[in-house]
Amino acid sequence: MSRFVQDLSKAMFQGGASQFQEVIRQELELSVKELEKTLITAPSPEFEHTKNDLEGFRKLFHRFLQEKGPSVDWGKIQRPPEDSIQPYEKIKARGLPDNIFSVLNKLVVVKLNGGLGTSMGCKGPKSLIAKDVSYSGKNTEAWYPPGHGDIYASFYNSGLLDIFIGEGKEYIFVSNIDNLGATVDLYILNHLMNPPNGKPCEFVMEVTNKTRADVKGGTLTQYEGKLRLVEIAQVPKAHVDEFKSVSKFKIFNTNNLWISLAAVKRLQEQNAIDMEIIVNPKTLDGGLNVIQLETAAGAAIKSFENSLGINVPRSRFLPVKTTSDLLLVMSNLYSLNAGSLTMSEKREFPTVPLVKLGSSFTKVQNYLRRFESIPDMLELDHLTVSRDVTFGKNVSLKGTVIIIANHGDRIDIPPGAVLENKIVSGNLRILDH
Repeated sequence: MSRFVQDLSKAMFQGGASQFQEVIRQELELSVKELEKTLITAPSPEFEHTKNDLEGFRKLFHRFLQEKGPSVDWGKIQRPPEDSIQPYEKIKARGLPDNIFSVLNKLVVVKLNGGLGTSMGCKGPKSLIAKDVSYSGKNTEAWYPPGHGDIYASFYNSGLLDIFIGEGKEYIFVSNIDNLGATVDLYILNHLMNPPNGKPCEFVMEVTNKTRADVKGGTLTQYEGKLRLVEIAQVPKAHVDEFKSVSKFKIFNTNNLWISLAAVKRLQEQNAIDMEIIVNPKTLDGGLNVIQLETAAGAAIKSFENSLGINVPRSRFLPVKTTSDLLLVMSNLYSLNAGSLTMSEKREFPTVPLVKLGSSFTKVQNYLRRFESIPDMLELDHLTVSRDVTFGKNVSLKGTVIIIANHGDRIDIPPGAVLENKIVSGNLRILDH
């Protein structure tokens, strides 16, 4: 029996669960020290970069071992003051100065690639999925999601932060690359560069109104006198339903962030950027269960001065997390206008249809094979598709449409079909002859 197993057995017998956890903590600390020894194998040009990465991981891992229970005291959570979250319409009403395009030279734009889109069958970053062509992506294991809270240390350690500040840049606009609505907004940029009260904001978070589909999204709260992003993973179990309440917490974080570069430099040098740890369980291809430690960029809002939330239109939050989302942005609901996806003027109401595609559509390759062309969805309210269903060319979907094939059977929606407020079930095959 190994020494580690002996220590575990002894701890459980003599000290119970708390001593058992302490033995595991000590063993994991030793494992990190062993990992640090590998630093000497790093090539000379990469030594400092590797050293900084390893130090960042060590701090994150040490915090993970020390922290216990929810990271927020629910009793201290309050609704943010009204003036701390401004409506976008108020920001836009200020208009734009004549020199707004020269102000663009003060901005750095960063797109966070995020995960691999493995849930959609991708082998590379899902940003390589073409909007209106086909599935694409390289089969590589090199891509991985480190957690976008790493952006502050990465900018600082890489030297890019000093380079951009030296070039006169003042702000960075950070957003997820799979949010197709996250484009540079000149009105928000003008608000940052020309603050109405003369006091510059160090951090702006774009939020938008919750729907039933967004109840798990992180929300801005007032906590110990500062704006704070609270994620569902931080909420005590007894208060999860309260957190999901659309009536109490009406907005959620889009992860469109505008951040002062000078403030990032100051806080990095003070080691003062505080972000909660997100524990993300993963299963590797070989079946090994691991935990991935991440931090979220938006969680740093509490470390910055004069932070602000801006309640933006839903059009600035168009994420593509699933093939259901992909169907929406590939449809005639949207068109590309000056680099931005905009809702078609032909749609009579501004809300986005609710689309739920079943497991047969989960992988991008399967999804594309099931549509000869993307249906007309301008008048669609709700679409649910389950099991083995295919769509012919020039199909039109209106109102509420539910299509459910029998188990083992298939439904082929014929070319040119118009389905309005219809439930289609059973089987319907169209065969070539």
